[in-house]
Amino acid sequence: MTSTITDYSRARYTVKAFNPDRRITDADMAKVRDLLRLSPSSTNLQPWYFVIASTEEGKARVAKSAETKFPFNAPSIKKASHVIVFASRLELTEDYLQKVLAQEEADGRFAANPEEFKAQMHGGRSLFSNIHKHDMKDAQHWMDKQVYLNLGNFLLGVAALGIDATPMEGVDTQALDAEFGLREKGYGSLFVVPIGYADTEADYNRALPKSRLREEDIMLEV
Repeated sequence: MTSTITDYSRARYTVKAFNPDRRITDADMAKVRDLLRLSPSSTNLQPWYFVIASTEEGKARVAKSAETKFPFNAPSIKKASHVIVFASRLELTEDYLQKVLAQEEADGRFAANPEEFKAQMHGGRSLFSNIHKHDMKDAQHWMDKQVYLNLGNFLLGVAALGIDATPMEGVDTQALDAEFGLREKGYGSLFVVPIGYADTEADYNRALPKSRLREEDIMLEV
């Protein structure tokens, strides 16, 4: 029987213990990278950057961000197959908007009428960017929200690949930024996501029933 997206939503959970002996295949990691890159974002802004730790050394570098304030998170980072650091842009510049626009043009988004469609796309994205930069003055928060949108897409996507994941805000983001030179690249880290396969004996969360609020508590149909 073919699984549906709802089946994956029901089945996925936050892993509390990873099996250090199971590795994600190169073929599946290519799909994982596609999930990160292909996520939707507001106005196709894509204000994100990722550090992918696949080696013991790389995972240890990420784990340093948890060892002082959040030591309970370090084992999952070290034992997972891979760890993804999610980061957000620090500034929303015209140069960056032009970079996104140029990529859209190269990908053929404006082929039917290049001059008009390119101008429309840039105008629309600039409109919302300027609202957040100058009116609401929350451009950083707006870009952060796009990265969290990526996270939701990512968690469901890796579940569909049969890969377990543990989203973690319990890390020292300043330490991560310093470790990987993220600020110098124009980004700031937000959270990390170890991925791999659960240790079925050690992971207590695996056997627990999923708990969510009832529909009537969170939904209004009109």
